[in-house]
Amino acid sequence: MNKGGVYLPPVLQPQRVLGKRAFDFSRQVAVMAIVNRTPDSFYDQGRTFGLHQAIAAARRALAEGADWIDIGGVPFAPGPEVSAREEIERVVPVVEALAEEACCISVDTFRPEVAERSIAAGAGAINDTSGLRDPAMARVVASSAASLVITHSVCAPRTCCATPRYGDVVAEVGRFLRDRVALAVKCGVPPERIIIDPGFDLNKDTRHSLELIRRLGEIAAIGLPLLAAVSNKDFIGETLDREQGRRLEGSLAAAVACILQGARIVRMHEVAPAVAAVRLTEAILGFREPAFVRHNAPQLDAA
Repeated sequence: MNKGGVYLPPVLQPQRVLGKRAFDFSRQVAVMAIVNRTPDSFYDQGRTFGLHQAIAAARRALAEGADWIDIGGVPFAPGPEVSAREEIERVVPVVEALAEEACCISVDTFRPEVAERSIAAGAGAINDTSGLRDPAMARVVASSAASLVITHSVCAPRTCCATPRYGDVVAEVGRFLRDRVALAVKCGVPPERIIIDPGFDLNKDTRHSLELIRRLGEIAAIGLPLLAAVSNKDFIGETLDREQGRRLEGSLAAAVACILQGARIVRMHEVAPAVAAVRLTEAILGFREPAFVRHNAPQLDAA
């Protein structure tokens, strides 16, 4: 699809129902807000760890225009062990509190048992940052109406490992995602319920993440809706020499660059500025009309 000189790889089966929201990814970009019930989140450092704080943050994000709320109970990065029971106790009450909201709710987890309980509580998608390290995750999602986000990563979540070396990071990420999509389909998840994520910063250094954005169209060409989780990542901090808390402008630039390469979902911490950047990008691409046109526009004579 060519939009004014910008080539956007077509999305196969772009019309999706995710939770209580319908999306047309042929002409729409969803803003996914992040709510972490963790004491050690790299961004908020536990500000939304409390249940009431997490629910309030989610509702604030919806009021600011978020289409989607992604709830996490365990970070991907190395850290103390969190049992499946504790993870369930962190995420499921938030899902239950938001179940009637007109949005998509997803849970960021790599555990099938957490996914099963979250879906039963009302989650419309599971965001698996382990990339189906446990194939049982696909079977859990397949037995429901939920969608599955498959993310590229190499090492197990919560483990320390050396950053892998890539001959061609884009080609290798693309092969991984195609293989894991095939596995999910084999386990019963229909393609129209699968979303892919190249996993910026996950077992990748800054140059790898920048190369992925530069050539993201090659990943988007897989044909499934592509999620770009770029917000406040270390590759932004290292590129701009900005510590955490001063990465908003870089996060917005990275998100827009990803959209122009085919991303259709952006996962963001600062919702209001992200929504504004995304909606303007949609208008530039011809996906939406301006809210109004007055500047230098002909005015009708007053009656």
